[in-house]
Amino acid sequence: MAYIGAQPRLGNFQACDAISASATTTFNLLVGGTAIFPQSAQHCLVSLNGVLQAPISSYTISGSTIIFAAALTTDDSIDFITILGDTLDLGVPSDDTVGAAQIKADLISGTTALTSEPADTDEFLVSDAGTLKRIDYSLIKGSGKILQVVTQRISSAVTVSSQSDVTTGITKAITPTASNSSILVLITGTFSMSVSRATTFCGVNLIRTVGGSDTSIVGDSNNDNIANNVFGASNMQMQGTYAYSHKDSPGTTNEVTYTLKSRIETSGEAIRFNNGGMGSFITLMEIGA
Repeated sequence: MAYIGAQPRLGNFQACDAISASATTTFNLLVGGTAIFPQSAQHCLVSLNGVLQAPISSYTISGSTIIFAAALTTDDSIDFITILGDTLDLGVPSDDTVGAAQIKADLISGTTALTSEPADTDEFLVSDAGTLKRIDYSLIKGSGKILQVVTQRISSAVTVSSQSDVTTGITKAITPTASNSSILVLITGTFSMSVSRATTFCGVNLIRTVGGSDTSIVGDSNNDNIANNVFGASNMQMQGTYAYSHKDSPGTTNEVTYTLKSRIETSGEAIRFNNGGMGSFITLMEIGA
């Protein structure tokens, strides 16, 4: 609606900054160091020397100043001056006065965009059977997300002829971002064998190293470090490719190194890894819990 004169000011009840009395009638009105313009004298509560003053007869308002009817002295005390909004039509509610019942259900909208994934303690608003509730992101985020991938190609051929585990040259390190993550180990490679015995087997074993400590994370029931009899030959030459995979739970955020080791069952035989143009590959994927 239109108004004759100044439009009523709507908003908070605000306490003016402290004013030291002096031998004058006129004092500036400030809130937080900024000039404030009351709508009228009737929109102010003024206490002088412990007595609430009457608008107009005791003081008037001019712009951002208060003018007392008589000059004050340094012995006077302006206890407080409170500025009122339009009490008949509160346009801007006072701080911390609005409850859920006063907000329209369709009024909430985001004004700031997230530029990265929310933290686990970030909260979202959801409607639970018509009741607006908040929920932590940790309770609704998806699991099993791939957090990082590292890979390595190994092209240097390694010959294994030992009956004890030795490295195949296939190794790679990863540093998990969370202690409850899983690490998916994927290995593909080439090999060749030339054997004379009727039964010759090559075993492979995956070793996890954390802080200089080795752990065999794949082993048979006899715990003899032979994981799988994956290659076999009888008086023949053979070559080909292989694939090896394992999901591990290292339970740490320290650097973890995975190494494929191998051994020959019988002495005098050998297997050659990473030969040929392709070589071998090891890929480590961190999967979130």
